[in-house]
Amino acid sequence: MEFKEAKDKFISTWGSLGTLWGINKAMAQIHALLFISPDPMSMEEIMEELGISRGNTSMNLRALMDWGIVHKVNVPGERKEYFESEKDVTELSRQIAKERSRRELQPTIKVLKDISSIEDDGSAKTKEFIKQTKAMHDLADTADAMMNRIVSQEQNWITKTLVKFLK
Repeated sequence: MEFKEAKDKFISTWGSLGTLWGINKAMAQIHALLFISPDPMSMEEIMEELGISRGNTSMNLRALMDWGIVHKVNVPGERKEYFESEKDVTELSRQIAKERSRRELQPTIKVLKDISSIEDDGSAKTKEFIKQTKAMHDLADTADAMMNRIVSQEQNWITKTLVKFLK
């Protein structure tokens, strides 16, 4: 496989996988391109490489910066804005886990807490509903607490072990 074909395949695959961790395809493709780029890229370079519009590129770069996985960089002598991805895969995975917790798990935990705290009217349906939603709340809360412990540690042995295990 030639470099261009491998690069295109990586970007395409990462774009498809991005939807699994809560981002759209274009956003994931921009991230993939920046992740494998040896140098920071301008918005125009990203647009040209991926064949996407300025608005789409701009909106998704802002979102990637909100996630904390893409950063603006200054290129001496250039007036354009340049962007680069976090290159450390451990830090990248920590940041993605942190954002997924904030955007997905924590709101779900709040809803589960609210709905499992309804008044028990004594009926079998209500008792089962409260029991099951409390169990789901406890599971989600425990998973979130574990993930937060892992992501709050910088390069600790647990994080390194998990990353190695997942490879």
